[in-house]
Amino acid sequence: MIDINKIHLIAEIGINHNGDIDIAKKLIDNAKESNFHSVKFQKRTLEKVYTKELLDSHRDSPWGTTQRAQKEGLEFGKKEYDEINQYCKELEINWFVSAWDIESLIFLDQYDLKFNKVASAMVADTDLLKQIAERKKYTFISTGMCTTDQIDEAVDIFRKANCEFELMHCVSTYPAKSEDLNLLTIPALQKKYNTKVGYSGHENGVIISVASLIYGITSLERHITLDRTMYGSDQSASLEFKGMQDLTRGIAKLMNAIGEEKIGFITEEEAIVAKKLRAHIKN
Repeated sequence: MIDINKIHLIAEIGINHNGDIDIAKKLIDNAKESNFHSVKFQKRTLEKVYTKELLDSHRDSPWGTTQRAQKEGLEFGKKEYDEINQYCKELEINWFVSAWDIESLIFLDQYDLKFNKVASAMVADTDLLKQIAERKKYTFISTGMCTTDQIDEAVDIFRKANCEFELMHCVSTYPAKSEDLNLLTIPALQKKYNTKVGYSGHENGVIISVASLIYGITSLERHITLDRTMYGSDQSASLEFKGMQDLTRGIAKLMNAIGEEKIGFITEEEAIVAKKLRAHIKN
């Protein structure tokens, strides 16, 4: 039987907290109750990640009418991350963050985090990759939107830095269409790069994420939310509490079903049925 604890289950809170620490804590509670191993957030220095032109452009949101106001409303600072750090320690659940720029990565150095994450969008930023790899923390690298050359370069950077990592097959649309998911990419990545591979799912529902276990994934990440109708671009592709529990229960059920290679093995219950149905056979 496969051990569920060998699959690192990551609840991606990201920016689905909508700038509210109480929502973040409730999501952490839900992840813990649903038997996820880690929760993950996202951290950006807005001026490093976005152009002034974009930040000054119009966007209606609960925080104002510009892209800057919207993105500032979704960012946590030191006060919030200090609270998250303490809360996760109390609940005994790991937390980590995908830093979208070097300044954010340096900010996170103050916390004793076990893991790093490279978001799909940032795999193209080789300077950031080198800085992450230098920290020698086990790193999850999502491959959405990435060319083979970009994945090659990321793998090379982490191997040269002697930093442990695993790739995460990902399709960066929200929600992703099932016909675009190509789960056979998982064993292809395993073979090409001779490394562990996980799955970061953005699809609706849980069946595809559960099915990805068949391909030997070592991690599984899903966005989570309190309510899929809440404000935010990631909410609709996220799992609510019931979905989180359906996912972990489905994983446990599939792992039990995978079991072991037992050709010719007959269960005790089967033996009883066989005796009844074969009673008329004389040889």
